[in-house]
Amino acid sequence: MIRLLRFLKPFRGFLAIVVFLVFLQSLANLYLPTLLADIVDKGIVTGDTNYIMRVGGIMLLVTLGGTIAAVISSFFSARIAMGFGKIVRGKLFSQVENFSLHEFDTVSTASLITRTTNDTTQVQQVLVIILQMMLSAPMMCIGGIILAIGQDATLSWVLVGVIPVLLLAIFIIMRAAIPLFQVMQKKLDKLNLVLDEGLTGVRVVRAFDRDEYEKRRFDEANVDLTTVAIKVNRIVAVMMPMMMLVLNVASVAILWFGSIRISNGDMQVGALIAFLQYAMFILFSLLMLSMMFIMLPRAAASATRINAVLDMQPEIVDAEQVKEATAQRGYVEFDDVTFSYPGAEEPAISNISFKTRPGEVTAIIGGTGSGKSTLISLIPRFYDIDSGSLRIDGVDVREMSQEHLRSKIGFVPQKAVLFSGTIAENIRYGKEEATDEEIQHAASVAQATEFISGMQDGFDSVIAQGGTNVSGGQKQRLSIARALVRRPEIYIFDDSFSALDFKTDARLRAALKNEIADATVFIVAQRVSTVMDADQIIVLDEGRIAGIGKHRDLLESCEVYREIVFSQLAMEEIA
Repeated sequence: MIRLLRFLKPFRGFLAIVVFLVFLQSLANLYLPTLLADIVDKGIVTGDTNYIMRVGGIMLLVTLGGTIAAVISSFFSARIAMGFGKIVRGKLFSQVENFSLHEFDTVSTASLITRTTNDTTQVQQVLVIILQMMLSAPMMCIGGIILAIGQDATLSWVLVGVIPVLLLAIFIIMRAAIPLFQVMQKKLDKLNLVLDEGLTGVRVVRAFDRDEYEKRRFDEANVDLTTVAIKVNRIVAVMMPMMMLVLNVASVAILWFGSIRISNGDMQVGALIAFLQYAMFILFSLLMLSMMFIMLPRAAASATRINAVLDMQPEIVDAEQVKEATAQRGYVEFDDVTFSYPGAEEPAISNISFKTRPGEVTAIIGGTGSGKSTLISLIPRFYDIDSGSLRIDGVDVREMSQEHLRSKIGFVPQKAVLFSGTIAENIRYGKEEATDEEIQHAASVAQATEFISGMQDGFDSVIAQGGTNVSGGQKQRLSIARALVRRPEIYIFDDSFSALDFKTDARLRAALKNEIADATVFIVAQRVSTVMDADQIIVLDEGRIAGIGKHRDLLESCEVYREIVFSQLAMEEIA
């Protein structure tokens, strides 16, 4: 929790104002009982109306000043807390954006969402309480003790007996509640995970008629969270009646012993009233601190989870001295590259070596799990290789800045991803400053113009979250258009034609020829018809190159490729 407070540096001026105003508010509250005692003892008892009016006016001014200070300090406290939350969320998002795919696998998406939203809100709420209660409570407690002793030192022994009881009760309750607050956040992660999976995979759920199963999963996670929350709240709920019991017993004791001292002539009525108020200040300040301790454990658990993300060191970082690859354009060379996923027993790809240059189309084909997507994921440096060298335009990708490297690449992923917004905005995602003409041209080459023109608003038609209002083939074509508008040096199509029919596939590849004539192209595909015209075809088998060459050469020399071709031809003939 304390480590997160470093994000309060931009609000140092506001913090100083809040501390000053809380101090003024506390002084006003502590001064009022003394004035009240004077009115009772020097005004009411003696019947001095002028004195009552004069001191009463001072009390009104002090009360008004304290109220104004409280309102202003609340305003600035809220502003500080909201600004703090904004900074923390921004830091979390920026940190997550720097994560490699391995870090995303380590911390689930559902947990990252919880940490960015719910956990940040918990810390934010506690910060407001700290600025309002944590600052004023010590002042009120210490000031109340000093002034209460000043009114009557003998009667202060009542507080000596009450305060330890109050502190012991707070300690016992917090000791039981703190571990459960940490469990609650994990249960909330689980609930978010189940909810995210249920909403994201709603089509699969309905297709397999698993609605009741998903409801049971959600109910189980929901009941788990509810059970822990009820248990925590029951423990915390004990605190308030216990505090009120102690406060009321203390009040009765003060009035009892105070009345005895008044009857003995050792104390005045006004002093007893003031002492009672100071005692309430002391006990209420401890009560405020106890409320703080209720919120603090959960916020501390949330802060620990936030710090865990902020402290994660991204595996893929830029070199201290980065190089720019400007001497060449579109040259890619794999030199004995080996890569293993973290924790894997065997490499995903081993001893991969080949070269490609501008104007060439390199196709990668192989069976499921042969390492096709893994291989092309190394080019934009989604992962770092274990050994060997991967050079683009003569420079090792680990020596280039990630921004410079990825500016050279137009990537179309295996799973087409669209963002909420218009079609034009999704295509322009590849090039922020793209003109309308460039967007339309990219869509035309990607064979997307036909279905876009059929939509009511054309390029201004809205894409739903995740692209759920367009088909799989339409999503792929828009993803291809997004890469084309970028006009990069290197195009990577990771099985990006799988959802297209043969006719659209053929038209798209024909249109691409002129568009990418001076670029380096990588195509990962399952269809032989998609890759057979490539300048070189790389056949992968269990992470190794089984063959490399043109279609006809591989038919004669590579058994793995021959099996793939014959299996597909046989299926087409049967169809």
